Amino acid sequence: MQAKDLMTTNVECISPEMTIRDAAQKMKALDVGFLPVCENDRLIGALTDRDIVLRAIANGKDVEYSKARDVMTNDTFWCYEDQTSDEVADYMAEKEIRRVLILNRKKRLVGVISIGDLAKAGEEQITGETVKDIAAAPPAQAA
Repeated sequence: MQAKDLMTTNVECISPEMTIRDAAQKMKALDVGFLPVCENDRLIGALTDRDIVLRAIANGKDVEYSKARDVMTNDTFWCYEDQTSDEVADYMAEKEIRRVLILNRKKRLVGVISIGDLAKAGEEQITGETVKDIAAAPPAQAA
C-alpha cells in the first residue's frame, strides 16, 4: 500500500504570519493538534499544540501578537505519496514522530499520515512496531 492510499488529504496550511491565537483557534475548529506552515506555496515548518504551549505560553509570549513563525518547528518531516506504508512507518520510527507530511514529486503538500491512519488501514503490525520504536526513544527536549 502506498502513502497516497493511507493519507488524510484535507490538510490545511497556515501562514507563518498567522497569530498564535488564530492558529490555536484553527486547530480547535479542525480538531487537530498540528498545522503545516507554508509560505509561497512551499512547506517551511509545522506548528503543534505542544509548540504553542512550550514555546509561547510557557515563555510568556503574547498570543495576540506572536506569530506562528516565532514558535513553529522548522524541521519538518515528510515522505512522498508514492512511498510504501512500510517506508513511511520506518521513517516515522527513525525520526520518532507520530505523524508525517506527504508531498507529491513536485514537493507540494498533498496530505498527512498519522500512526492512527496506519492502524485504520489495517497496518497493525507496522503500526505496532512504529509505536514501539517511538515509545522506546528518549524524550525529546523542549525548545
